[in-house]
Amino acid sequence: MENFWNRLRKSPIFVMLVNFLLAMGVMSVCRFAFYMVNSSSFPEVNSSRLLGLMVAGLRFDLSACVYLNALYLAMMAIPFPFRENNTYQKVAKWVFCVPNIVGAFMNSADMVYYQFTNRRTNLSIFSEFSNDGNIGKVILTGLFNYWYATLFFLLMAFILVKCYYRPDQPKDKRSNRWLYYALNVPLFAVVAYMAVIGIRGGFGKYTRPLAVSNSMQYVQKPEETAIVLNTPFCVIRTAKCQSFTIPSYYATMEEAERCYTPVVDPHPREAFRPMNVVVIIMESFGKEYMGLFNRDLDGGTYKGYTPFLDSLFQQGYTFNYSYANGRKSIDAMPSVLASIPMFVAPYITTPYAVNSVVGLPGLLKEKGYYSAFFHGAPNGSMGFQSFAKSIGFDDYYGMTEFGDDRFFDGMWAIWDEPFFQFFAETMDTFPQPFMTAIFSASSHDPFRVPEQYADKFPKGKEPIHQCIGYSDMALRRFFGKASKMDWYKNTLFVFTADHTNQTTHEEYMTQLGRYEVPILFYCPNDSLLKGRSQTLAQQIDIMPTVLSYLNYDKPYVAFGQDCLSPDSTKSVVMYNAPFYQYLHNSMMLSFDGDSVRSVYDFQSDRMLSNDLRNRAVRVDTMENRLKAIIQQYMHRMVNDELTIRSSSGEEEK
Repeated sequence: MENFWNRLRKSPIFVMLVNFLLAMGVMSVCRFAFYMVNSSSFPEVNSSRLLGLMVAGLRFDLSACVYLNALYLAMMAIPFPFRENNTYQKVAKWVFCVPNIVGAFMNSADMVYYQFTNRRTNLSIFSEFSNDGNIGKVILTGLFNYWYATLFFLLMAFILVKCYYRPDQPKDKRSNRWLYYALNVPLFAVVAYMAVIGIRGGFGKYTRPLAVSNSMQYVQKPEETAIVLNTPFCVIRTAKCQSFTIPSYYATMEEAERCYTPVVDPHPREAFRPMNVVVIIMESFGKEYMGLFNRDLDGGTYKGYTPFLDSLFQQGYTFNYSYANGRKSIDAMPSVLASIPMFVAPYITTPYAVNSVVGLPGLLKEKGYYSAFFHGAPNGSMGFQSFAKSIGFDDYYGMTEFGDDRFFDGMWAIWDEPFFQFFAETMDTFPQPFMTAIFSASSHDPFRVPEQYADKFPKGKEPIHQCIGYSDMALRRFFGKASKMDWYKNTLFVFTADHTNQTTHEEYMTQLGRYEVPILFYCPNDSLLKGRSQTLAQQIDIMPTVLSYLNYDKPYVAFGQDCLSPDSTKSVVMYNAPFYQYLHNSMMLSFDGDSVRSVYDFQSDRMLSNDLRNRAVRVDTMENRLKAIIQQYMHRMVNDELTIRSSSGEEEK
């Protein structure tokens, strides 16, 4: 036994694991020191809460440590005998120590820098100081002025170097090389696999790589994400994220606000009405798939794939011109539920995803609402659970809460039919008023339907078409069940899609057509909320429209408009890289950040073939308003001003 232990503790894999745990330990010590230095910024974090945040932070420490030690892990796990050479091991020690010392320096510096930014430092710091010629002097001054952080860093560096585990390595005397490779090649594969899992933060195709925004899942307030996160992780994970730059279209923000402001200050004439609100976001449900909006296609013979939705949309209020504000699923939740469009990069993946933001559920909470978000994928998928919590949802219902893997589609989530039934049944247990949202999943690549429905729905010309038919049927069954429940008639239903998908008609292949999604407001008890409007509508209009319909009476931030109000200036904005597309009345202009690149009358010229830019078409007002929107958006993102704050500087809830 003693001989086995002696051989085990000298094996490269064992040495690697011990040192990796050392790196993890240093990360945790840095987190605790960060909290101790900045504890006054977290007055509501007691010892038990701190312990929970420390434990949650291990997930981000694991990812950061794998990033920092990727080369070291490869050197120690590579299945060749030369890795046990004494010189090789000396080199490996410094391959381990140097990156981890850099990581310790980042964490130590952020103990101080956090006091000025109130967020963990990310890669944008390099662009922020890129034009400062005295950056070296600033760093040296900081080392002396904040001596406690410097001493802490030196202590962490000392621990990493002195506690590095490297037992004396005897010459390799193994005679059975085949046995050596038989043992170590699989170990190398296991280490590589576990490293990938560590970086991604979970198993399976449904798990998106761990992002800064995932920290929102573990906190009660956005500022607590600074305890959960670590600085190396934030820097590394924002390396490919485009930092937002505040443009100077207007000399001051006050001047920009005179042209456009996202601050909504409602003054309803009637009392607040506490109706239930149910928001349905359908995966990939482009407007092209609905017959209702496309009677002119295929020579007037087109019927689409959504017979139930076609009938439902005729019972509510919808729009001939309605659009998504992004092209990805992760763009939809911020747009639909918090009125935050996607500009330059998806909000959830940016460093600003830990900003204070109060979405529809958070705003309604102060009116006594209970709220819950539903998504049939494995919990945490797509970062939805974290974002749902950040905007005020009380609870999250995913694959875990559904509790029956027999209905798992084998790739993404629970099939839509059973999950929508679960949605209705679960809502029937909620106290009223409630606000819920559901994000469907079955109309997703690889575009399959349950075996029992293999030949039930029209195949169409694209694989997605039968999935649209299946999900339409799931919605029919959902409304059939919900309509028999007590809460149904006192409910405002909102229907939209996250983005478009496969297209078969050229009208939907244009730079604008690829954003056309349906939007519906439907209330079984409101016969006046019915019709088909020529008004422009977009996903970010949903939150302010719902709040206006309920007679909500407090100020909030929203980049959309109340699309039921005759008084608001109707427009649509989207970022179609590298251009912003801005719609007003019947005109659409494309703007590259510096100048207008094209202008179309998208209503009379649906194929966008006739550029009016050089034909004396006045678009000055449109361009100025778009510039104000962009400047407001970037300013509020960078400066964490997505909520209304009281005169004392506290966020109003």
